Amino acid sequence: MQEFDIENLLNKTGSAYKLVVLTSMRAIELGDGAARLVTASPETKSINVALQEIAEGKVSYKTKEKK
Repeated sequence: MQEFDIENLLNKTGSAYKLVVLTSMRAIELGDGAARLVTASPETKSINVALQEIAEGKVSYKTKEKK
């Protein structure tokens, strides 16, 4: 299992809640067949690939403006 720097991941997303949501959404996309944006072995679980993508800045999110 790969280890990730939590502080780095939190800095990329701004909060633990956003990190969890972004990671889960990306893992679902990967599970549905989306292309991986990082190099990882085929046995690597989609959740770990998603975390690696976030850590490397390959995945981000947009927020809606409040009206």
